[in-house]
Amino acid sequence: MQKISEMNKYKKKDLTLTLRKSFMLALKDEKFVKLVNRLDVDEETLIKYTTKLENTVSELNNCSGCKGISHCKNRVTGYVSYPEKQNNGLVFSYIPCKYQKELSKIKNTVTFFETPKFLREAKMKDLYLNDKRRIEVIKYAKKFIDSYKNGEKIKGLYLYGSFGSGKSYIINALLNELGKEGVICISVYYPSLLKTLKEGFKTNYEERLKEITECDVLLLDDIGAENNTAWARDEILGTILQYRMDNGLPTFFTSNLNLEELEEHLKTTTTSTDKIKARRIIERIKQLTVPLELVSENLRK
Repeated sequence: MQKISEMNKYKKKDLTLTLRKSFMLALKDEKFVKLVNRLDVDEETLIKYTTKLENTVSELNNCSGCKGISHCKNRVTGYVSYPEKQNNGLVFSYIPCKYQKELSKIKNTVTFFETPKFLREAKMKDLYLNDKRRIEVIKYAKKFIDSYKNGEKIKGLYLYGSFGSGKSYIINALLNELGKEGVICISVYYPSLLKTLKEGFKTNYEERLKEITECDVLLLDDIGAENNTAWARDEILGTILQYRMDNGLPTFFTSNLNLEELEEHLKTTTTSTDKIKARRIIERIKQLTVPLELVSENLRK
């Protein structure tokens, strides 16, 4: 009866022969030969890693005809398993492709305050185009993006209209597009902002207000839905708008109210009625924006 050690010896010999045979077959591929010649390791080492090296060649072949990260056929999307000589062996690491490198450079510089997830992820390419009533607004949004990237001054929008028509989605998509270019954008749900500032009055009130006031591009979402107070109107909204108007900083608003209705909302507080201060706010908004109405089907149904 054959000893176990002898059986293992024969199995090892058979395995070595199989690996060598696979290696010799792989050498018929010019790209495989080109890869192993770069590594500067002995043949025995290469034979051990034949399968992994063939996998690298296969993934490099995928990359050569790839049209974008969404078309990636590799095991790990956007990466190639690539060998590197280490001591007397090979170590395989995942190396990013050119498309993955470009993605890694992109850091979205948009900050969201009290903004739902679907708005934080809004994209211009996903905008709903089937309703003709939305086209003018979308065209302006695209015009703003192009103008801003080219360093041209252009006003933001006071976008008002029916509930659920996609006002907030369009402007947040615009901010995300600029955020990919490193533009410091902030999107705030205005009613919640007032509550947050009031709660943080003794802590980060000034820091938070300064951040919102001075950002490159600002969205005050759903203005007119808040409980109006003299403090909110004069100390918060008035301060933000005055600074942005003086410094030419683009500002966007969304609202269910047109400017006349917003003025009515702003002039009355729980303690008094002040037409002049409300009018002053509206004039600042007019200086900062182009008013556009969006009346469309309710996309939230």
